[in-house]
Amino acid sequence: MMNGIQSKTIGTIAIGSGAIAASIYLVMINVTLAHIHAISGHVPFDMRPIGYGPADAATLLDALGAEGRNYYLTRQLALDTVYPATLALTLAATICWFAQRFSNPRLARVAIAVSVGSALFDYIENLGIAVMLWIGPDVYATLIYATSVATIVKSALTTLAVLLVIVVGLIWARQPKAAMP
Repeated sequence: MMNGIQSKTIGTIAIGSGAIAASIYLVMINVTLAHIHAISGHVPFDMRPIGYGPADAATLLDALGAEGRNYYLTRQLALDTVYPATLALTLAATICWFAQRFSNPRLARVAIAVSVGSALFDYIENLGIAVMLWIGPDVYATLIYATSVATIVKSALTTLAVLLVIVVGLIWARQPKAAMP
C-alpha cells in the first residue's frame, strides 16, 4: 500500500503524462498525420492497425516523394519518439493509482507489462518506418513485413492496455470507499 503522498504523486504523474500524451496525439492526428495523408493521398503507416504489404508501402513511399518522406521522418516520427513513452507512463501510472486498493496486484502487473509492450512495439514500428523512409519506394519486402507486424502488434497491445486500464478502473470503482488508502 502506498501512503497518501505517494498516491498523490502517482495521480499527478498519471494526469500530467496523460495531458502530454493526449496533446502529442492530437498534434499527430490533426497536423502531421493529416499532412502526410493530404500530400500522399494515402493513409500513413502509423494509422494502419491491420498492417500493410509491399505494394501498399511502395505506393505510399512513392506518393510521398523525397520531401514528404523527409517530413514524415523529421516531424511525425519526431513526435512519435515521445508519444509511446508518455502513453505507457500514463497507462502504467493510472493502473498503479487504481490498483492501490487491490489485495492481489497480478492484474495490475499484467496491465503494466502490456502498456510497456505497446510502447516497445511502437518504437520498433518507428524504427522500421524510419528505415523505409530513408530507403524510399524500393524498400525490401522483408523490412515492410517486419514493420507491418510491429504495427499490428503495437495496435493490438495498445488496445489491450487501454481496455485493461478500464477494467482496473472499474474494479477500483467497485471497491468499498473504506478500503481507500
